[in-house]
Amino acid sequence: MRERVEFHPAGPVGGAGRVFLFLQGPHGPFFHQLGRMVRQAGAQTWRVGFNAGDRAFWPHQESFIPFVEPQESWPQRFREIVAEKRVTDIVLYGDTRPIHAHAVAIAREQGICIHVFEEGYLRPYWVTYERGGSNGNSRLMEMSIPEMQEALAQLDMDLPDAPARWGDMRQHVFYGALYHFFVMTQGRKFRNFRPHRSISIRKEFRLYLRRLVAMPVHAVERFLATQRIRFSGFPYHLALLQLEHDSSFQKHSPFNTMTEFLELCIDGFARGAPQHHHLVFKAHPLEDGRVPLAREIRRLAKAHGIADRVHFVRGGKLAMLLNHARSAVTVNSTAAQQVLWRGLPLKVFGNAVYSQPEFVSTQPLAEFFTQPTRPDSRAYRDYRHYLLETSQISGGFYSARGRRALLRQVVDMMLAPEDPYDALRSGNAAPRQQLRLVN
Repeated sequence: MRERVEFHPAGPVGGAGRVFLFLQGPHGPFFHQLGRMVRQAGAQTWRVGFNAGDRAFWPHQESFIPFVEPQESWPQRFREIVAEKRVTDIVLYGDTRPIHAHAVAIAREQGICIHVFEEGYLRPYWVTYERGGSNGNSRLMEMSIPEMQEALAQLDMDLPDAPARWGDMRQHVFYGALYHFFVMTQGRKFRNFRPHRSISIRKEFRLYLRRLVAMPVHAVERFLATQRIRFSGFPYHLALLQLEHDSSFQKHSPFNTMTEFLELCIDGFARGAPQHHHLVFKAHPLEDGRVPLAREIRRLAKAHGIADRVHFVRGGKLAMLLNHARSAVTVNSTAAQQVLWRGLPLKVFGNAVYSQPEFVSTQPLAEFFTQPTRPDSRAYRDYRHYLLETSQISGGFYSARGRRALLRQVVDMMLAPEDPYDALRSGNAAPRQQLRLVN
C-alpha cells in the first residue's frame, strides 16, 4: 500500500510538491480554468481524457493524457498513471460513474487525496466541494445535527443570502450540447469510449439540442401550467422529480425507474390525501424527454381514479409552486432543501445528505398525505448554516460569473491540509465570500 501523503498546515497555502490528476469534470471550461490556477499555485496538473469532449475543454495539451484503451483496462491504467506521475491528488466531478468509482477506490487504497465536485446541495447558487465522496458517499451521511451545532458554536456570522439571479440554465444546456457534439463528431481516436449513461452519444446530443431549441416553448407551457395551479384555489402537495439517469437516483435510491416512484406517490396520495387535495409533479429543470413522464403520470392517475387531481409541470423554478404547497415528497432531490428552508413537511425515499430525523418525516406515505408532520426549522437552519460554512461554495460551473466566484475560493480549499468539515471544527476554515452580484 502506498504511504499516505501528509500536508503540514503551517505556512501559506501552496501547491509545491503536489501533483493533481483531473478526471472527468462538468461540461464546459471549469476544470481547465481550475487546473490553470492550481498550476499557478505551484502544483503540477495532468488530465485524463476519455473522449473528444474531454480533450476539447482541456486546451493545455502538454498535460493531457488520452485514455483510448478498452474501458476494462482502466483500473490498471489508472494505477500506472498514478505511479508514473507520482500523483498526490485526484479531482473529479461526481464519484459514482464507473471510471470514477474505480479511481476513487484505488486512490483511497493508496492514500491519495480525493477532491469531489458536485452540483450544489443548496443549488443553484452554490456548488459542492468535498473530499472522499459526495451525495450518498459524503461524510455528511455520518454526521448528526448536534455534531454540526457543536462545530458552529464558535461562529457568530449570519447565513449568507442567495442572489436574485446567478447564471443561466441555457449555459448549462449549451455546454452539454457542445460537449456531446465533440464526442460525436471527433471521436475516432476514442473508439473504445463508453458513456456512463445507457443511451448513445448521438441520442444524448439530439436530446440536448432539442431541449435547447424548445426552451422558449417549454417556458410558455410551464408558465401557463404554474399559473393554473397557483390560481386554482385547491390545496396541493408537490412531488419533486429527478432525472432517471442521474447518479443520485440510480445509486442512492431504492428505485430502478422513475415510473416506480410515480406509482408509489400516486398510490399513497390516492389512499391518504383528503379528497379536495391535489398532487403536482414537477419535473427536473434538465428533463429532456427520454422518460415519458407526463404520459406515465396521466396513465397512473387514471388507473387510481384521481386523474382530475393530478398535475404535471415541466421543469422551471420551484419557488412559485413551493410558496403555496402543503408538503413535498421526493426520492433524494437537492430541491428538497428549498422545501425545508420554507418549513414545509418533507418525505424522502432515497439516501440524501439532508435526511436527518429532525426535519424529514418518517410517516408512511399515505399517513404523510393525510396529515404530514412539520420539520424542526431551527435544526434545519443550523444544518444549512453548517453546509454554507463547509462544503457549499458560492458560484457555478457554467456561467463565467459563477466560475470566477467559485475559483476565488475553491483553490485555497483544495490546497488546504484539512477537508472543509475538519477545517471548521479546528478553526481553520477559510473565510466565506458573501454573495454579491458583481461582474
